Amino acid sequence: MKLTYNTSKDELAHYLFIQGDLIGDEVGPKLVEVVSDAVEEGAKNFVVDLSEVRYISSSGIGLLITMLTKMRNKDGEVYLTAPSDHVKKLLIITKLNNIFTVFDSVDEFKKSVVK
Repeated sequence: MKLTYNTSKDELAHYLFIQGDLIGDEVGPKLVEVVSDAVEEGAKNFVVDLSEVRYISSSGIGLLITMLTKMRNKDGEVYLTAPSDHVKKLLIITKLNNIFTVFDSVDEFKKSVVK
C-alpha cells in the first residue's frame, strides 16, 4: 500500500499523519524533510500518528529513528500515536518502545502535554 501523509501543527506540536506502509521508499526523504522543517521552525514536539500504518519495514524503522535523532539534537522529542497491534509488537520486539514515548491517540498526547 503506497504511503501518503498529511501534516498539521498547533501550539503543542507538529503532527505527521501517515497512511499506508512505512517502508522507507521514495517518500522517506520527504518525511525527514518534514521533521527538518519543523526543527527549523523551532518545534519541540513532533507527533507521528501511526493509526493508518499497516506495516513498517526495517527502513521505516530507520526513518523513525532519523526523525527522533533530528528532533533530539535540537532538544525536541518525537512521539508516536495510535500504533496498530502489529506495529506495537514491532516496537516491543525492536525495543523502540523504550526509546519512543507512545500514546494511544493524538488526544492522549495532547492531554499529557497540557498537564
